[in-house]
Amino acid sequence: MQKSILKHINSPKELRLLPQEDLNLLAQELREFIINIVATKQGHLGASLGVVELTIALHYVFNTPTDQLIWDVGHQAYGHKILTGRKEIFHTNRQLHGISGFPKRDESEYDAFGVGHSSTSISAALGMAIASQLNGDNKHHIAVIGDASIASGMAFEGLNHAGVTNANLLVILNDNAIGIDPSVGALKQYLTNVKKGTQKQDNIFEALNFNYSGPIDGHNLEALISELNRLKTVKGPKLLHVITTKGKGLKQAEKDQVKYHAPGKFDAKTGELVPKTESGYTKFQDVFGETIVELAKENPKIVGITPAMPTGSSLKYMMDEMPDRAFDVGIAEQHAVTLAAGMASQGLIPFCNIYSTFMQRAYDQIIHDVALQNLPVIFCLDRAGLVGEDGATHHGVFDLSYSCCIPNLIIFAPRNEVELRNIMYTAQLGLKQPIAIRYPRGTGNILHWKGPFKPIEIGKGEPLKQGKNLAVLSIGTIANNVTKAIEHLEISHYDMRFVKPLDETLLHHIFKNHNTIWTIEDGTVNGGFGSAILEFAAKHDYKNTIKLKGIPDNFIEHGSVDELQKLVGLDVESLRTEFLKFA
Repeated sequence: MQKSILKHINSPKELRLLPQEDLNLLAQELREFIINIVATKQGHLGASLGVVELTIALHYVFNTPTDQLIWDVGHQAYGHKILTGRKEIFHTNRQLHGISGFPKRDESEYDAFGVGHSSTSISAALGMAIASQLNGDNKHHIAVIGDASIASGMAFEGLNHAGVTNANLLVILNDNAIGIDPSVGALKQYLTNVKKGTQKQDNIFEALNFNYSGPIDGHNLEALISELNRLKTVKGPKLLHVITTKGKGLKQAEKDQVKYHAPGKFDAKTGELVPKTESGYTKFQDVFGETIVELAKENPKIVGITPAMPTGSSLKYMMDEMPDRAFDVGIAEQHAVTLAAGMASQGLIPFCNIYSTFMQRAYDQIIHDVALQNLPVIFCLDRAGLVGEDGATHHGVFDLSYSCCIPNLIIFAPRNEVELRNIMYTAQLGLKQPIAIRYPRGTGNILHWKGPFKPIEIGKGEPLKQGKNLAVLSIGTIANNVTKAIEHLEISHYDMRFVKPLDETLLHHIFKNHNTIWTIEDGTVNGGFGSAILEFAAKHDYKNTIKLKGIPDNFIEHGSVDELQKLVGLDVESLRTEFLKFA
């Protein structure tokens, strides 16, 4: 009977005591452990399976946590978590009050830097390496970054700086030719040529003053350990190019790397996906994807842009039908926004689809390149509000607050699929200024949403229910919870739809006819929709009682959307309880 190794490994200290010949068996066990847990608990699968050998080799060669290991994004850090004391609680991964799906500093001393967004690892590791020099510490700093992430501007900024230092920095390029979707761009072709041995130009990393080695097989433990031991003796910035297969060890995950990035539940033995219960409703992402194709067929000026999220955003529909008018620009949010601005300046109508949490990375471009020049870019902010198990790094709860203060920018949140469809139609009719349309992850609640297009009047809210003393003002799909919460209660409900410009005519009516006003939003309560209503009240000297409800002033952990709404008091029962105090 084959001996079990993994059950005896509770930290890298035990790992480093193993004879090297046992490590391949450990890799097999670690892979099976990840597959068995993720099959039932869900999470990010393919990335972690692809770096099992690399993870073992890094902790085997380097003295972690003294030597600092930083994973870019962190999708691939499951093996790292299991080997660093979290094996027994790994089944709680991404669940409410469980461990995070990403490296997190306050979770383990082995998580040297908190991640969740891409392309931060080189800058962080370089900062740590410089700090070690200044502090007189002799330690190693390792950044593991994928070929999709290293193409991002921030990664190049880090490489550019590191190349003129003598910092003890090792960058490991985990090259599997895919992020969530396949990698794109000229750098991808360069790395492909390097792997094939057909690259004739100078090595780009050596040109940046990195000591380059590789490419080597990232699934060959002996080769990895040998090269990592050699690199420990090399001074200054160095880069190891490692070739891996995303989803390694599970046939279906290797074959369909996009679907098995985060596959949901599946059979751990066969790899077959467990069929999901279909609600019959359409995801907001697909409403966007189908609608932009429909509009683009009628309007030749429409183009679509996404920074590395064609499948997640459903822009892939347009990319498949109109490949010359839909652009995946890679992990480059800043570039995506200014690219859209350039297109808009020449009369095109760009729909720039970026997840709310990633739009934060292009804030200056929104202000300087779009709003300041009043260019009619249409921002589609996907995954707005609480997104669930990906947690604090991915919740789209800041976009209302960070966009409210930007002049010229229209801000709209559709209550349902029909409104998303109609605002997309309205935006491409010839707006003279930029607009941000925010909508959540997941399905809506209308079966037959694909009706004839109807224009939406900019800055016009909508009364949903008339009551007496209490009025509830909501923005976006959280209106559904409000509707249920005030059922059988004499409470007014207004879907304001636009955070900017506010429907001041409707607001005057509301303030004059209700004693108490509640604002409900699934964005941070500081500086968001509710704050805009308070500003309106102050401007017009209204003395009504105003209550704000939204995401509190702290980072919200991971869990299901229902669990998190209950945690922050945005679920139906919590809202009803609050309203009853004033009704």
